[in-house]
This record gives sequence, C-alpha cells and structure tokens, in this order.
Amino acid sequence: MRQYDVVVVGGGIHGVGVAQAVAAAGHTAVLLEKTALAHGTSSRSSKLIHGGLRYLESAQWRLVRESLRERRILLEIAPELVHLVAFHMPVYRSTRRRPWQLRLGLTLYAALGGFDRTTRFGSVPRREWDRLDGLDTHGLESVLRYFDGQTDDALLTRSVMASAEKLGAELALPATFIDAELVGDRAIVRYSSRGRPHEIEARVLINAAGPWANTVATRIRPTALLPAVELVQGTHLIVPGHLARGIYYVESPRDGRAVFVMPWHGEILIGTTETRFRGNPDHVAPLVAERHYLLSVLRRYFPAYRQSALVTHHQAFSGLRVLPVGKGHAFHRSRETLLIADRSSQPRSLSIYGGKLTGWRATAEHVMTRIAAALPSRSPRADTRRLRIDPAPAPDASAVRP
Repeated sequence: MRQYDVVVVGGGIHGVGVAQAVAAAGHTAVLLEKTALAHGTSSRSSKLIHGGLRYLESAQWRLVRESLRERRILLEIAPELVHLVAFHMPVYRSTRRRPWQLRLGLTLYAALGGFDRTTRFGSVPRREWDRLDGLDTHGLESVLRYFDGQTDDALLTRSVMASAEKLGAELALPATFIDAELVGDRAIVRYSSRGRPHEIEARVLINAAGPWANTVATRIRPTALLPAVELVQGTHLIVPGHLARGIYYVESPRDGRAVFVMPWHGEILIGTTETRFRGNPDHVAPLVAERHYLLSVLRRYFPAYRQSALVTHHQAFSGLRVLPVGKGHAFHRSRETLLIADRSSQPRSLSIYGGKLTGWRATAEHVMTRIAAALPSRSPRADTRRLRIDPAPAPDASAVRP
C-alpha cells in the first residue's frame, strides 16, 4: 500500500492549493480528482481576484483584509495569471448607495489594503462618460473608478497544480473517491481509476470537494460533525460584445445586489446570481429566471442591448458556493472558510467548506497550520508567498493520467 503524508480529494482551486502547500512544506502528497481540474466551481466563478468590496456592508473586515493581502501576493507571484483591471461604479439618481457612501467604502477598502498602489481610486470626469463602452448616461450623477484583479480561474487552478507537481506532489486523474477509514493516526483511503480499485494510506486526508464536501465527509468513518451549510447557485452569462474600459460594478435595479459586467475573452461576462440550490451538484444548470435577471441588468446599464436580437444568442454557466445556513438573503452571508477536522489534536481528516477564489493560498496556509501536528518534520522546499506561478500549458484531452 502506497503511503503519503497527505491525500487531497478534489481538484478545484482549494484542493490544488493544499497540494501545493503540502509539497512546498516538504511533504508527500497526492490529489484525487474524478473528472478534470477545475471541473466544478473553480471554472464557474466571476473570474475575480478581489478583496470583496461588498463584504464591507456586512462588516467582514478580516475577510476583506486577508483577501486584499492575497490579491497583492498573487499580483506579484502570478503576474501572467492575475491582472489589475479598472472597475467602474456608476451612480444614478435611482442608485441605492449614494456617492458619499461608495467613496467612504472605497476609502476603507484602501485602508484595509494598506493604501498601496493597487488601492487607488477616484472619479471619472464627466467629459469621459461617453467613452465608457456605451454606458447609459441618462440620470447619471457620478462614476467612481478603482482597481481589482481578474484571472482565468480554470487556468489558475491548472497552474497551481502544475506548481505543486514541480514540487513533488502527484495527481491521480481520473480518480473517484470511494471511502476512507480513520484507524489510529492514519487514514486508509480507497478510490477507483478506470474501473480498478486502489487503496492508499495517509497521515491526513483533506476533503476539498467543494459542493460535494458533505458527500465525501459522510464516506469518511468515523464521520466528523457536519456543519450547517447550504449550496447557493451563481449563474453567469456570456454575450457577444466588447468592453474596452474595464469592468462595470453595477447595482441590480430589482433588488440592489452587486452585479459585474466585464470583458471576457473578447465577449461580455455578466454575473452573478444567488439562488438556493437543492439537489445533486452534478446537475446544476442556469435557470430561466436567472438568465432574465442578468439580461435585465445588462439592458438597464447598456442601452445597445435593449434590442433583444443582440442577446438572443448567449451562453450561460452555473457554479455552486457553500455558505453557512442562515436567515435572509445569501448576499449577506459570511464568506469565511470553515475547516472541520475529525479531532482538535493531530487530525486525521479535515474538510474545507466555502471560501473564495481569491483566498485559495491563504486557505491552504490555514490548513497546514491545522494539520501540522499530524505531520512529520520535513525540510521545506518553497514558500508559497514567494513561489512564482507560471501559466500551465493547455490540457491535452488525450493524456489522461492514472
């Protein structure tokens, strides 16, 4: 039976981030992924590396501060993967948040980011409004501009895994997790690949299965306490078009939620929604109501798209967030990551619930702190705060790993 210090289940951004952190610390690791890297939520996000300006409204100071720190780190270590982009916030007479409120929020955002060069913001002069990609100027009072990061989430995930492999981590793909048994100070993990069963041993099993985390957790014996979480669907649309000036951070006229309208591979990406999801995560799909919701936002702010012919042909995709159960709208729920271990000292299994794309490296760092006592002493190979991440080559569909 092959032995590893850590076995990771799930090839999303958090799974590959943990694999990289484990390998960087000098430990042996293998990641099990059943379909493809970034197959789920990690390829269906809003593609943003940001501090979460809207989380200031729910007083999630620690999350925003950490996210801004991670944004700064990623801009430095992955300059070909994470880019700083201008964000525009138009304020109309009907906008719920007034200019002074937004300026106050941006000032606090800059303060939490340490007032570095990436936190600068200001107003777009009125003489430039007609150059804002056809933005509706009727009733427009002000346009604020600040900067945040954008990335290709799937490419970033593959690139982090490539970095992990360079450090010695292994990738088992396709590999479907079957179950695990915690015995003594070890985890016996069973999985299948191409119809053949495999059994490996780990000091620690990390459940990074995202929306499938509870499914995986219930197959680990004994099962740790399952947190009270629910799945929330986020849908995005891709429509033909071109945005030259950056990303638009707008307010849904229907419910006041923040929606992004952004350039994406020569087209326009609009998102996201927040709809409670009950069902099999494998079957998540955009709802008709979500399509109408997002198209109504696009048409409200960009009059050219009020002609239905321009948006008849569009693509849509949906991802799932894991959020704590709570009353009220998901928009106001905590985005903090939950780490649930089978025991407080020397855990044999740890499950990751929730988290943001921006915080993947910090989450992996927190995981390493939680499981450190269960791992042997090793000589570190790298520091993930400084380790450069280069773009991974495009995946070869014919080269499926064992």
